[in-house]
Amino acid sequence: MTTTRVLIVGGGYVGLYSALTLRKRVKADVDITVLDRRAYMTYQSFLPEASAASLEPRHVVVPLRRELKGVHVVQATADAIDHASRTVLATTDYGEKLTLEYDQIVLALGAIPRTLPIPGLAEMGMGFKWIEEAIQLRNTVLGRIARAATTHDTAMRRRLLTFVFVGAGFAGIEAFGETEDMARAALRYYPELSPADLRFVMVEASTRVLPEMSDEMGGYTLEVLRKRGMEIYLATRLESCIDGRIKLSDGQEFDADTLVWTAGVKPNPLIEASDLPAGPKGHVNVLPTLQVAELDGTVVEGAWAAGDNAQVPDLVKGEGAWCGPTAQHAVRQARLLGRNLAAHIDGRGLAEYRHKNLGTVASLGLFEGVAQVMGVKLRGWPAWFMHRTYHMAKIPTFNRKARVVLDWTAALFFRRDLVSLGRLHDPRQAFQEAAYGDGPAPKPATPSGAKKRASRKSSA
Repeated sequence: MTTTRVLIVGGGYVGLYSALTLRKRVKADVDITVLDRRAYMTYQSFLPEASAASLEPRHVVVPLRRELKGVHVVQATADAIDHASRTVLATTDYGEKLTLEYDQIVLALGAIPRTLPIPGLAEMGMGFKWIEEAIQLRNTVLGRIARAATTHDTAMRRRLLTFVFVGAGFAGIEAFGETEDMARAALRYYPELSPADLRFVMVEASTRVLPEMSDEMGGYTLEVLRKRGMEIYLATRLESCIDGRIKLSDGQEFDADTLVWTAGVKPNPLIEASDLPAGPKGHVNVLPTLQVAELDGTVVEGAWAAGDNAQVPDLVKGEGAWCGPTAQHAVRQARLLGRNLAAHIDGRGLAEYRHKNLGTVASLGLFEGVAQVMGVKLRGWPAWFMHRTYHMAKIPTFNRKARVVLDWTAALFFRRDLVSLGRLHDPRQAFQEAAYGDGPAPKPATPSGAKKRASRKSSA
């Protein structure tokens, strides 16, 4: 019996769910490989709670090797896709070059942050897409608070306690609200500081927040956050942040040590570098069956795609509509892709993707949220409870569901753990200081290929 080699590039929502579904549904002999630099899937909807110390960070990621039994997991970054020769070139974290051959490929690359050439952004900004960034944000905010409590320099304290977020979509607003809630909770341990010392600033280029929700829900979100003393500037752009000097398009200038960039995403640039057809915005062009296709509708044999890196027709909305880059679409598309790929390999018919959005939910901090579910609008505690209930049901595996519920249960009886572990980012510093004494410590060793990885844009 001939073995079909299936290569899934990307281990996020689409990579995990398509692999799980394919492994379960296919009857023929298949060899499944998942290629991703990270050996885990990040449940991004829980990143704000992880950054706010409401959830243990390890509980919002799903280890691929544990859940994908019988599936090969290769930890490397995809560099190039040559579909004509059915090969993918990849590089490990230590610079080793790999050539992976396949019969069927699934593009599950997801998206990367959409940045702009703003002076100082690359040096100062931090993203909010991966668990490492959520941990860094928590450590940064708690570390800034601790430092501010030990200085008598008013200007320095103001700078340390100013936190700027750019981008008021779901990720930005949830991170903004949850982080401020954590910072206020931390002040109980710092009698030197008061809530008035905290300054949280949101900068949004459009005229509203949470564009995926109704104007009513967006307006309520603005009201709630502004009542907490948080500053939200709409129709405003970040123009510069060199050396922490924040300059906005409305003329404001102030100093800050923390800037979080959540201003949208764009398709992975690996798509553009491949020989697969892309749509006008850089997404892989696909049919409703999730098969990759030329712009004239001709199927590209052996290629499939779904999620944020795919231009999937929205059959519910009609001609010319495309599915949005949401986790709700990604999970459902991934499961259909797995079923369709299994059917294709087994010689059965394919189904088309069709899903009506069930609604949207967002957390604004502990006991506060907004939600639109099946036409019903909720706000405050009911919306917050709906947010947690929905995402607890959707996070993959019983193991992770149980751990998340245990975290929330413990929080009912104990306050959240507000300890900054900033030294995690440079764990050898203390040892090096002891080993070298007053002499200069050498620069940290750079693994082979690290410099190349730093400049590489693809994230698969």
